[in-house]
Amino acid sequence: MPQAESKWPFRWDLLLRYRYIETIALWEGRLTTRHLCNTFGIGRQQASKDINTYLREVGIDNLEYDKYLKGYKPTQSFMPQVTRGLADEYLHLVARNNELLNMFESLSLNVSNVEVLAHPVRDVKPQVLRPIMQAARQQRRLDCDYVSLNNPDREGRIIVPHTLVYTGLRWHVRAWCEKNQEYRDFVLSRFRDTPELMDESQHGATGDVEWNTTATIQITPDTRLNAAQREVVECDYGMIGGELRITTRGKLVPYALRLLHINPREQLSDPTAQQIIVANRDELEPWLFG
Repeated sequence: MPQAESKWPFRWDLLLRYRYIETIALWEGRLTTRHLCNTFGIGRQQASKDINTYLREVGIDNLEYDKYLKGYKPTQSFMPQVTRGLADEYLHLVARNNELLNMFESLSLNVSNVEVLAHPVRDVKPQVLRPIMQAARQQRRLDCDYVSLNNPDREGRIIVPHTLVYTGLRWHVRAWCEKNQEYRDFVLSRFRDTPELMDESQHGATGDVEWNTTATIQITPDTRLNAAQREVVECDYGMIGGELRITTRGKLVPYALRLLHINPREQLSDPTAQQIIVANRDELEPWLFG
């Protein structure tokens, strides 16, 4: 956020940590020095100093220490200072957690000649996401109101979340649904009001058979392309032996195909339009949407 960077002349590595402090506190409801130590590879003393500097110079009155939580939580007057306060920021931080290497702090990147398209943000309120995350981590039941295209009027549901999923366009949570007695996907932006945490449940991620079953998608150039065109496509996608094999969870197959702009049930009349096809469509049939 350029305005934040110009308002506070912080080094990039410090600004990154202040944004992390703000994001974790807002969306998880609890921040400790351990968060900073584990993520940035710094000592507890430096982590404590970063939090205190944030409170003193950046987000004054944004956080307060809760002795019961044994950590900092957002105050009622919390106002984002170095973030936009969007759920998307936290969700992408979670998704890219493995990429947060210590060396990233010292990178000097010139991105003046790079343009990245951003998808529309489907915002989620903190009071909605926090209990979902807590329920997923503690395998607890969650009483919530949810809307869908089939039921646009809010409907009470009791679910047991276990994993947040980013499909490249939107976020949803994989959860056991007590109403339908099966595991389903629930879009985060369709939750209403504040979900209420309940007791623990026996329905965790290990019981989600479809989630734990893997599938391999075989991608090849459209067979209607000539040899020279197929070679171009093979190079584009880094294919080996004329094919690209993508292994994913069975329930994520439809989302993976959408990212590749492939409709396995429809073949475009112009082979240069789609360029690639699914070679093992029959094997993937159980995983495809209707």
